[in-house]
Amino acid sequence: MANVAIVYHSGFGHTAVQADSVATGARSVPGTTVTLIKAEEWEAQAEALDAADAIIFGAPTYMGSVSAQFKTFMDATGKIWYTQKWKDKLAAGFTNSASQSGDKLNSLIQLAIFGAQHGMIWVSLGELPQNNSSQSSPDTVNRLGSFLGAMAQSNNDQGPDLAPPPADRKTAEILGARVATLAKKLAPAA
Repeated sequence: MANVAIVYHSGFGHTAVQADSVATGARSVPGTTVTLIKAEEWEAQAEALDAADAIIFGAPTYMGSVSAQFKTFMDATGKIWYTQKWKDKLAAGFTNSASQSGDKLNSLIQLAIFGAQHGMIWVSLGELPQNNSSQSSPDTVNRLGSFLGAMAQSNNDQGPDLAPPPADRKTAEILGARVATLAKKLAPAA
């Protein structure tokens, strides 16, 4: 049995769609319990975070960094950091922006450093880029070529019913399944 928590902020609904896709991927691994937690409501779910074997962090990329609302969550975990309550839990991350680059890598680096400060073990996406030749298509997983976590791109004139596109949703599912599989392998036997 593995417990996976997904903490995320979504300003316009696009990152919530990505979080749901991460959860779908994690739930596809038998014996996995998934808890979705909005960053603004994390304190009410503190016990779920403490009980999690893995915590996946997700935030939109605004102005080259995670959203202020997600950063508020990060800053509020100071007491958890001080006691190293999340030490040795798995961690991973995902982000979304309107631009194909949008400096999303900086947000994933910020999330990875946050996990490292908590003593967590970072899980990468584990997928090769698949949209990097004349024979490939933007409809493939990891079309944005990320290694550190799952990236998504949502056109700013489309709502969360259309964006992020299916390829980015599938990439998020792959991340969720990878984290859940590893959490299940590492979880202590009951």
